[in-house]
Amino acid sequence: MAAAPRSFSAAEVRSRCAEGACLVRCRRRLYDLSGFVRLHPGGEQLLRRRAGTDVSRALDGPPHRHSANARRWLEQYYDLFAPGDDSGASASPTEQQTPLDLVDWQKPLLWQVGYLGEKYDEWVHQPVDRPIRLFHSDILEYLSKTAWYVVFIVWAPVVLYLSWVSYTSLAQGNTRLFSSFTTEYSIPVHKYYFPFIFLLGMFLWSLLEYLIHRFVFHMKPPASNYYLITLHFLLHGQHHKSPFDSSRLVFPPVPASLVMGFFYGILKLMLPEVLGLSVFVGGLCGYVIYDMMHYYLHYGSPKKGTYLYGLKAYHVKHHFEHQKSGFGISTRFWDHPFRTLIPEETFEKED
Repeated sequence: MAAAPRSFSAAEVRSRCAEGACLVRCRRRLYDLSGFVRLHPGGEQLLRRRAGTDVSRALDGPPHRHSANARRWLEQYYDLFAPGDDSGASASPTEQQTPLDLVDWQKPLLWQVGYLGEKYDEWVHQPVDRPIRLFHSDILEYLSKTAWYVVFIVWAPVVLYLSWVSYTSLAQGNTRLFSSFTTEYSIPVHKYYFPFIFLLGMFLWSLLEYLIHRFVFHMKPPASNYYLITLHFLLHGQHHKSPFDSSRLVFPPVPASLVMGFFYGILKLMLPEVLGLSVFVGGLCGYVIYDMMHYYLHYGSPKKGTYLYGLKAYHVKHHFEHQKSGFGISTRFWDHPFRTLIPEETFEKED
């Protein structure tokens, strides 16, 4: 049985906020956002300025409009307190109304989501702030989680080493483009071309990132296909369901190695080996930047008005309101030609 909400006077609320808590009122309910304040998409300072105040109007109007998912997200922080006025009078008790969830959060989710059928797509795009367990096996569960710095520690040395191998190999002067078709018109690839080839690899990665995110991670699995729903949840659905699960924001090194090996094999077939390696290492660097950027967009606090601040707001819109657009993460560039840009009018200026 839910505990009856107690009353807080406005003075008590102000006192708790002065001690560092971030409490806001909304429609005669009190919400404790202390654990979420640093992650607030609009910035920590904006939310702290509203501590102790009534945010009912702010949810639907200035400084920015909140989505239905954002309002649903707020309910997770309902503190079971109904604020009273300065005289100490109590507000009428209100019980928290949480819809019955479709899964058992005490058990691994991976094997449950396939049974949601036609309800899966709506359910997975209603984000929650809680950790997710995927597997029964503790070993598999451990391998499915990755701290953000692991990506840098594992792949940064690989990028540096392969860059050195590519450059020194090109310096030997034996690499020629189109040499497999003709020797007379083949083009020599000089070592000084390496930085441009590297940048080409990064550019190609940005396109690949967009295509994978849009057409693989955001495929809509058939409601009748248990296995495709399960696969979708494993690849990306779990991230949309729990977007602030810090252990699942970057790609684990083992499966990442398999994907990278696949793309390196393709480049090796299409291009001379050293040239293919040079493109690959640029793409690998692009991947590392992408994963670091993705983590920062969820957990970082960029300064208002900066490029990263706008990119964070853009990515949060993708999670909470525009799941079928806004697929660019490290850049919005590809959303323009593919016409998946989130409309500018949804980003209202803040006070």
